[in-house]
Amino acid sequence: MFSELQLKIQKAKELDFGKIFNDSIELFKKVWVQGLVMLLLTMVMMIPFYILMYVPLIAMGIFNPEGMEQGMPPEEVFAFMIPFYLLMIVFSFFAMIIGFGMKAGFYRICKTKDFNEATSDDYFYFFKKPYLGKTIKMAAATAGISFLAMLLCVFPVFYVMIPVALMNVIYAFNPDLSVSNIVKAGFDLGNRKWLITFGLILVSGILAQLVGMLMCFVGVVITASFAYVPPYFIYKETIGFDDKDDITKIGNE
Repeated sequence: MFSELQLKIQKAKELDFGKIFNDSIELFKKVWVQGLVMLLLTMVMMIPFYILMYVPLIAMGIFNPEGMEQGMPPEEVFAFMIPFYLLMIVFSFFAMIIGFGMKAGFYRICKTKDFNEATSDDYFYFFKKPYLGKTIKMAAATAGISFLAMLLCVFPVFYVMIPVALMNVIYAFNPDLSVSNIVKAGFDLGNRKWLITFGLILVSGILAQLVGMLMCFVGVVITASFAYVPPYFIYKETIGFDDKDDITKIGNE
């Protein structure tokens, strides 16, 4: 039950920064290939939306090249920019759906590698029929939370980024919970473990960038997924997987 999930969060033990960081490094050694594949698949899936976003600009260049060279009147610029910005909004939303679903799938892969389970790597698990709608709703919820935080003078973004990151992990292992319950669990866990989660994500993100740059910058793509690993261990150390089957049987409450 969802109440059991909340109880585990409330009774969560104190976490050891060094242990989780070391565990994250050890697990990353096992999943760096899967992390790289996940990021590459995410980029490939976004290519059609990039093309769609620039269709108005391409069309203008084809049908009115003189206007592009000489400059357009303000009213034409305004009329052109409206569909461009609308497409940017649509693209950003689809990018969030793709990113959220792919990261959730990556967390499931992390668990299989962590526990040495003999299963195939299913990157598109959360884009399949049972969960696609929930993935879209979760992406919309996290987008709404992030947008609201930005409206509140940006600083709240630093606060909500932790619950949002944890929502991704909670969804990965409890996909049958309602969206509202996942959001609530994300904030509950984020409030209790905000500082250590923020520190782990910050340090792992910086380390991933530094190591990637040492690998002639191309390596940044290889090491980037390391920043996603610590939230997995935050979930593992606080909620765990012992009662996973019981929790994931819950329907929407």
